[in-house]
Amino acid sequence: MQLSKEEKQQYNRHLILDNIGEQGQLKLKNATVLVIGAGGLGCPILQYLTAAGIGTIGIVDHDTIDQSNLQRQILYTHDDLGKSKAKVAAGKLYRLNPFVKFEVHLEKVTSENALNLFSSYDIIVDGSDNFPTRYLVNDAAVLSNKPLVFGSIFKFEGQVSVFNYKNGPTYRCLYPTPPKPNEVPNCSEIGVLGVLPGIIGSLQANEVLKIILELGSVLSGKILTYNALSSEQLIFKLKKNETMLIEKLEDNYDGFCGVMNKITEITFQDYAINKTNYNVLDVRTKAERNDYYIESIHIPLDELETRLHEIPQNKDLLVYCKSGVRSKAAITILQKHEFSKNAVNLKDGLDTYN
Repeated sequence: MQLSKEEKQQYNRHLILDNIGEQGQLKLKNATVLVIGAGGLGCPILQYLTAAGIGTIGIVDHDTIDQSNLQRQILYTHDDLGKSKAKVAAGKLYRLNPFVKFEVHLEKVTSENALNLFSSYDIIVDGSDNFPTRYLVNDAAVLSNKPLVFGSIFKFEGQVSVFNYKNGPTYRCLYPTPPKPNEVPNCSEIGVLGVLPGIIGSLQANEVLKIILELGSVLSGKILTYNALSSEQLIFKLKKNETMLIEKLEDNYDGFCGVMNKITEITFQDYAINKTNYNVLDVRTKAERNDYYIESIHIPLDELETRLHEIPQNKDLLVYCKSGVRSKAAITILQKHEFSKNAVNLKDGLDTYN
């Protein structure tokens, strides 16, 4: 395989680097990379891998573009609202670099499809934002013997590492067990500085290029942390846990992470029509409630287990929070304590209807 005249022009700044040159660019052209998620992390990962000339890039995302994404998901515009993230991303990336092949997977990564998805790619990049997917992607990467480039963000801080690289540590060496569902909210609940995913996603893309080009020191056995407020960047060592054996995928990663699969949801409009059938529980913080609320009992999520006795059980219960995530965790707690009535979730949370 050779580079065409047009490709040589496109990749000129790589070709004149002593440590890359034409042979290095051909390594990139021959590489196949699967990116899980085309959101905040996925956008910069995809843009830089495309610009670098990765030969084949798979994009896995079943979600559509929402206006709240635009603050950090820099591939998209108002014209794209409601459209498929993966399809829009592939179209725009092709216009950036028509020498790259894009494979769009409009599906959620599951225990049923993960191993088949991973089999066609050299490197897996995790741009997901939830623990069930992270554990699933890690386990499938280990079983497929693929290096996994990991990134995560939380408010103003991010982490980057490379797992399962040359038999190095895996995600389970860092986090042997998942946190409880209500312990770590996602960015839709607590927010994220818009530029942070760009920084962390770019660092992930950099690790992919280092692996393919065999340059520098890959972040295997290391965790890089970045604080956007102080610009402080630290690297911590991570040892492989030799007793942590991954022999098969879990049947239910949501269940493994304590997330209930079957929670009934209703819209605010449905509730408004049938409001006399429900008691209502607000599990947000006091500050959030002071901004606005609908008539309800107020028990913050972190106090729920000690205040269950305050919730009447004469009617079904509608539970709400900002975006619908904490309220699902609250329903999980209610189910665990055998709440006698049906608890339903306000779909997408109160912010959708405010």
